[in-house]
Formats: sequence, structure tokens, C-alpha cells
Amino acid sequence: MKPELSRRSALKNIVAGTAALGVSATLPAFALEPQKSSMLKGNVNHSVCRWCYGDTDLETLCIEAKKIGLKAIDLVGPADWATLKKHGLDSSLCNGAEISIDNGWNEPQYHAELIKRYSEMIPKVAEAGYKQLICFSGTKRGKDNETGWKNCVEGLKQIIPIAEKHKVILVMELLNSKVNHRDYQCDNTPWGVELCKRLGSENFKLLYDIYHMQIDEGNVISTIRNNHQYISHYHTGGVPGRNELDETQELYYPAIIKAIVETGFKGYLAQEFIPKYKDKFKSLKDSVMVCDV
Repeated sequence: MKPELSRRSALKNIVAGTAALGVSATLPAFALEPQKSSMLKGNVNHSVCRWCYGDTDLETLCIEAKKIGLKAIDLVGPADWATLKKHGLDSSLCNGAEISIDNGWNEPQYHAELIKRYSEMIPKVAEAGYKQLICFSGTKRGKDNETGWKNCVEGLKQIIPIAEKHKVILVMELLNSKVNHRDYQCDNTPWGVELCKRLGSENFKLLYDIYHMQIDEGNVISTIRNNHQYISHYHTGGVPGRNELDETQELYYPAIIKAIVETGFKGYLAQEFIPKYKDKFKSLKDSVMVCDV
């Protein structure tokens, strides 16, 4: 699990020092009605990102996820797939082939290593019965958009035939470059969509991270409606702070998820927030219920 754990320094301070709050403190006002039922509606395939619960062993996370009704764990590599299978959970977005967020496909010096890594990982993903594998653009390091697109296309075109053969989708994450990932190149939807168009393969799509894109571009619902055909995965997170989807943040998630469902999306929506309350699994359940439209 090192790739996803090391890429976010926030993990170092998740649980220590958090205050114990009452039941209502973690529950957004707009989620009160859905909480009356523990049954999920079935319109959304719910998942959760492994790295957000890095202080919890995977066995426990799987058990708690199943209690809530989640179908998958996000950002899990081959070493932990057996544990997921034991609990009847999917690896909704696999990882383990990437070098890092900073060192990605927009830099030719990393192409040889990335091609080797992805060429080896794609068949493993398919053999395990999974469908998606994450990738990153890398940071700009002075590159303009055109150079970034050109370099990404040059490298990715060498592994897309492998992805097509094994029916695995390569998913590039959209990340904000204002707060969390300074200088990241694929930091807005138009840039990612243009890369999808240039590659011209149904086996290359985008991870639309709602938290990240609210920070860098906003206009979340319209952007999703206009570009949903290029998106195969979604992440959540409260803005600001990347915490629970509660009354402390600025996004109204029921409307966003409703818009996603209305596009006909059948993939996974993964919770990717850092729990700040003592009962982190209650926080997870509450946020899942907010998104269960």
C-alpha cells in the first residue's frame, strides 16, 4: 500500500488529537431523512479509498465496509486483493503500477519504467477480475499544455493496446494544483478530456475527483453533465478541508450524485475524505448515506 499512503502527507495526523463529538455533529442536516434506513437504494455503486483509513488494518476496513453496504475498496494493489476477495469486495480502482503523482506520463524520461510497470500490471488486474487501473499525468516542470499532451500520448499509446486486449481501463486522476498537488498537469477537466480525445480509446478515461475539481474549476454539475462520457470513476471529499460530507463544507452532494446517476453512470463512487471525528466508520456511513440518492 505504500504508493497511496505516501502520496498524501495528511495521513500522518488523521486520528491523533481529534475530539469526540455527539451523534449529530457528524451528520449533515440534509442526510437526516436517509439515515432512517440502513438499506442503500442501489442506484450508486459505493466504495471507499483505502488510504483514508491507513491506520486501520484492511481486514477491519472490509468488515466495516460490508456492514455499510459498500461494494468495493479503492486504491488497493495486488498484495491485498486476496483480502478483498475473502470479503466479497471489488478493487474498484487498482493501483501499484504508477511511480508517483509527480513522475507521470507527461515526462518521457519515465516512459520506459512506466511502460514496464503497466505492461506487467494490466494482465494482473484482468486476471483478478478487476477493470480499472489508476495513472497520473505528472507535474508540469515548465511544460506547456501541448507538450504535456504530446508526451502523455507518446507514452500511453504504447500500453493502451495491452489495456484494450485485457479489457482494463487506464484511469487518469484529475487533481487540484492550487492546494494539494502544486504544478500537477492534469488539473482541469478540459485538459483531461483533450487527452482522452487524442488517445481515442475507450480504455482510457478520467477519474473525476469532486473535491479536487471544486477547488480548481468549480461548476461541478455542469462539467460532469458535459463530459461524463470521458469519466469512468468518481471520488468525493468535503471542501474545504477534505473531511466529512457534512454541514461544514460548501458542496451539496445529493445534487451532484443525482446528476452523476442521471448520466447513466454505472461505475463506482468512492469516498475519499479524511475522517476528523472519533467514530470514523460512522463518518463513512453518514457520507455514504448523503451520496445514496
